[in-house]
Amino acid sequence: MLQKEWGQIRGSRIAGLLDIGTSKIVCLIVALPKSSRGGSPFDQARVLGVGHKASRGVKAGVIVDLDEAEHAVRATIADAERMAGVELEEIYVSAACGRMRSRNFTAKARIEGAVVTSQDVTKMLTAGRRHAEQQARTLIHMNHVGFRLDGTPGLGDPRGMVANELAVDLHAVTADDAPIRNLIHVVERCYLSVAGLVAAPYASALSVTSDEDRRLGVTVIDVGGGTTTLSIFAEGQFVYTDAVPVGGNHISFDIARALNTPLAEAERIKALYGTLVGAQSDEHELISYSLAGEEEGGTYRTTKAQLAEIIRPRVNSMLALVGERIERGGFAAYAGDCVVLTGGGSELVGMAEYASVITGRKARVSRPLALLALPPGFGNPAFATVIGLIAAGAARGSEGGAFEERDVTAQSYLGRVSQWLKSGF
Repeated sequence: MLQKEWGQIRGSRIAGLLDIGTSKIVCLIVALPKSSRGGSPFDQARVLGVGHKASRGVKAGVIVDLDEAEHAVRATIADAERMAGVELEEIYVSAACGRMRSRNFTAKARIEGAVVTSQDVTKMLTAGRRHAEQQARTLIHMNHVGFRLDGTPGLGDPRGMVANELAVDLHAVTADDAPIRNLIHVVERCYLSVAGLVAAPYASALSVTSDEDRRLGVTVIDVGGGTTTLSIFAEGQFVYTDAVPVGGNHISFDIARALNTPLAEAERIKALYGTLVGAQSDEHELISYSLAGEEEGGTYRTTKAQLAEIIRPRVNSMLALVGERIERGGFAAYAGDCVVLTGGGSELVGMAEYASVITGRKARVSRPLALLALPPGFGNPAFATVIGLIAAGAARGSEGGAFEERDVTAQSYLGRVSQWLKSGF
């Protein structure tokens, strides 16, 4: 994650966090104590303001209508500012657009003075960033997986150690330039600067898994409205991410088409009766609904069992696509035995059991960690990404294993953002 320091207001560090999704836009304004470095940001964060609106102008995480998206984002942020009693100047934004792609590679360098210095580490990380940003791709996140001295792996901080050659295994998340530029442009049109971009799958994973989960190895699947993202952690490090353009909205579309009912009615049916597990009573439990285009008063019926038959093929296809991405990325061996499901689409009844059967791994649906003063209803899986932004923004590399010299790169990143806006808009 590339970022700046948090703003200082009234003795606390105040941050705005924004998640622009396909189905909803959420803004949190949180306060962290100045001495938050020693503990978990989730334990210390206090929510000051919340904004939540239906998304507009966004499709599969990509901005498709600037005006519509701007109005929705502006209204969401205004609600959060009004509740918090503060006015934001910058904001942290999650990014799930632009065909996100993971790259794992190794950078090597000879050590001139035999002792590894901070300058050696900085030089290698800077070279790694340059290597990652190629072919009109924007670097969203980079973390080291491990250092090696003269071929010896498994090192943490190599500074001060003696070696002839230093190597670092790096994991980078990149995205296409244009969708990221449009995401930034929407925020800029709301008179805010982007303090940092955070890979949405990384943020979601931080909010629904523990340090122990990530150390043992875990795959996190976030079922959003228009996209489903996955992230893999091994030995505590973020090693892979990808996304498929299928989400919970597609299940609603399937219901609407199969039953010939309005999309809003399909959403209601999915939320109240959607299930992936069968019971004998489902054949007799009737669901009433209205037909699309019909005047009020017309009522039609289907059974819960028939509804499950509509839902299962889409979920099966979605999980199969996720499995293909893991295999194609070459990370099946590192995916771990545990699958954690989150996001609004994971709340279907029986989702964990169904995912266990499809993936062949133990699966559970996980909610984000509770926050102080978070309003009721915001602690469900649908808000995992925006809550995860707290850790991604506050932990300053605790997951990525970066060093203080990263600030230099963060400034150059924001400089590039400025250049994008000047040249492109």
